[in-house]
Amino acid sequence: MSHIIIVGNEKGGSGKSTTCMHIATALARMGYKVGALDIDTRQRSFSRYLENRAEYIRRTETALPMPNLGRLPNIGQSKLAPGENINDRRLAEAIAVLEDENDFVVVDCPGSHTRLSEVAHSLADTLVTPLNDSFVDFDLLARIDPTNNRVIGPSVYSEMVWSARQLRAQAGLQPIDWLVVRNRLGTQNMHNKRKVGKALEDLSKRIGFRVAPGFSERVIFREMFPNGLTLMDMRDAKIGGLNLSNIAARQEVRDLMKALNLPDVVVKI
Repeated sequence: MSHIIIVGNEKGGSGKSTTCMHIATALARMGYKVGALDIDTRQRSFSRYLENRAEYIRRTETALPMPNLGRLPNIGQSKLAPGENINDRRLAEAIAVLEDENDFVVVDCPGSHTRLSEVAHSLADTLVTPLNDSFVDFDLLARIDPTNNRVIGPSVYSEMVWSARQLRAQAGLQPIDWLVVRNRLGTQNMHNKRKVGKALEDLSKRIGFRVAPGFSERVIFREMFPNGLTLMDMRDAKIGGLNLSNIAARQEVRDLMKALNLPDVVVKI
């Protein structure tokens, strides 16, 4: 069976689709067969990123590794069993197709709570939660006391992950490996950065996730989207020399892939 990587966060603007794209293409670049699924049926950022990549490959005749983009199938009500949820069935069929053909399946979830997202989390072997490095986004994981920054209790998202873990345990599946990725780490406001980091480390021990640095705020991520490119494609796509910022950004991708600690994967990109 494929290893399923779910990228989830119930707040928008955290870099989920960029994270999905770099994980999926990095695995493909290392020679793995990678399936991709976008269950954000409204924005479809991950799907459009991959569609842009396919068009770039066709237009420029550049050989780039390409994940296999799956689709949520349309299912008529007549095909459902009594009491069966249509979104459960759509997701199950899409995942089944991708699992048959790929070593890894990377799934991008919407930035809001949906039935599709809830079910997807229960399928995760690895859950990646990108988080902007601020207490505004920290609220996604837990409520804190503003007077001392102590955690008061888990948020609704953390409770959803807990429920997903319980479902997997009941089904006899391996526990979810949950990685919280700190995106947009800035060089400014170091005091706030340290406070967020301390709060995350404390919370990780309470509710069971690992913490890793993600991607810094860089213009290049936005510039690459129209052509479906990633930082690892720069030499193949011949889009200019690597400056120091781009070299640092490529290293962030490598560090994230190592932090995922995927089974039997030696990071060589």
